[in-house]
Amino acid sequence: MKTKREEEHEEVELKRQKIFHEHSTLAIDNPLLPLASYDDDDDEEEEKIEEIGNRDIVENGHEEDRESDDDIQEEGSFKGKSNRLVEVRRDCPYLDTVNRQVLDFDFEKFCSVSLSNENVYACLVCGKYYQGRGRKSYAYTHSLDTDHHVYINLKSEKVYCLPDGYEINDPSLHDIRHVLNPRCTRGQVEQLDKNKQWSRALDGSDYLPGMVGLNNIKQTDFVNVTIQSLMRVTPLRDFFLIPENYQNCKSPLVDRFGELTRKIWHARNFKGQVSPHEFLQAVMTASAKRFQIGVQSNPVEFMSWLLHQLHLDLRGSNEKRSIIHKCFQGELEVVKEIPNKSSIEKKENGGDADGGTERSNVFRETSRMKFLMLGLDLPPPPLFKDVMEKNIIPQVPLFNILKKFDGESVTEVVRPTIARMRYRITKLPPYLILHMRRFTKNNFFMEKNPTLVNFPVKNLELKDYIPLPAPKKKAKLRSKYDLIANIVHDGRPGEGSYRVFVQRKSEELWYEMQDLHVAETLPQMVALSETYMQIYEQQQ
Repeated sequence: MKTKREEEHEEVELKRQKIFHEHSTLAIDNPLLPLASYDDDDDEEEEKIEEIGNRDIVENGHEEDRESDDDIQEEGSFKGKSNRLVEVRRDCPYLDTVNRQVLDFDFEKFCSVSLSNENVYACLVCGKYYQGRGRKSYAYTHSLDTDHHVYINLKSEKVYCLPDGYEINDPSLHDIRHVLNPRCTRGQVEQLDKNKQWSRALDGSDYLPGMVGLNNIKQTDFVNVTIQSLMRVTPLRDFFLIPENYQNCKSPLVDRFGELTRKIWHARNFKGQVSPHEFLQAVMTASAKRFQIGVQSNPVEFMSWLLHQLHLDLRGSNEKRSIIHKCFQGELEVVKEIPNKSSIEKKENGGDADGGTERSNVFRETSRMKFLMLGLDLPPPPLFKDVMEKNIIPQVPLFNILKKFDGESVTEVVRPTIARMRYRITKLPPYLILHMRRFTKNNFFMEKNPTLVNFPVKNLELKDYIPLPAPKKKAKLRSKYDLIANIVHDGRPGEGSYRVFVQRKSEELWYEMQDLHVAETLPQMVALSETYMQIYEQQQ
């Protein structure tokens, strides 16, 4: 005599065969109808199967039901049950309800109800995100409540009609897939700096791919100017435009930076601006909230952290140089002179520490140091006002403050110990990042040095002002640079805002960018503001 459990398993097996027979008949009756498999739906037949499979025998001999998948689904965690076949159709009567105006894929892919990021679908009618598409899922419920029928899986990019459950395969949806996950070929990437064509957003406004504004979510202008500057570095941009270059990297920061790069340079966007929200979330996690939304920070500190973190994530276990080091890494020779204590005491007591005595009491150390950016010291501003009762704003040529790296000029440092430093550049990088030490912090408040720096926009020839090492045999000394990005700060120290001037290579025009504001400007205007950080490109 069969037990109750054996009878249930026989009933389940009969229903499995019935389901398989129905799908097989469908495929034979209509051989032109394509079929696709999926893993995330449920129906009444398989609910019974799962319920039986999830029973356990407890120690006292009684049966106890585990939490079934239906309970899990009601809580918003939708797990795949079994591979089933779903109808694929080219025609759908609801495609005319798709509203591209409300679609925004710049934000985190979380269900608006369960706040889960697993198996999330976007409603193409209202733009909201919902989890799953099974009969007890939030997307299924939303389709019944609102009569919205077209949904796209944010990961697989497959489009489905709910509550009917069939997959929609229509070429008219390709533009939505391209906005969800922008992509471009290597041939298209090579033509970016030659393309002069404008693109048009859905609202009719025109925008230039690569010159789109970035949303300031809340005091995130320091991130926006950094991103806009790095987008002008051609090898870095080209590397992140092709996801295959870093497909083995498991870093969310690298993935989000690459995704943001592709969105900025995408020529088929629905909007003329991009929100860096997902990238900022990755930055907050990777930096342990050192940089976060709502807290103003410094673009120099952020640039330094971002380049270092991207290098570590891209390099992984390999010791090869990353694209970061290939673009920005140079080398310095550092001579450090530390006076002995006896020499310092002799000076304090009025003794003579010059000549040979000083040399004998100085410890000299020479080392090589890699760098990704160079810090330049500005001369202190004047303490007195002129006859008009206004502070005199001094100006200094860039070449004067670059002498810090000629190998002869002495820089006094007090931390970690009192020392005299001499720097000499021994290797120039393809892209040179300079930042002006404009802010100083004392025990009471932060001060800003208003000194204006006069610099050339094109043809910065370093060898005329800094002794450079001789090139290798048959190699040409490349010491001439052109400016491609200039970040400036406006306002008081600790407050104010950042904006950036960037160059569009295809037309050699300059644009001023501040969050969503993008406007063409004259090259002469670039050098008239308080520059804070610059990126120069080496001429080939």
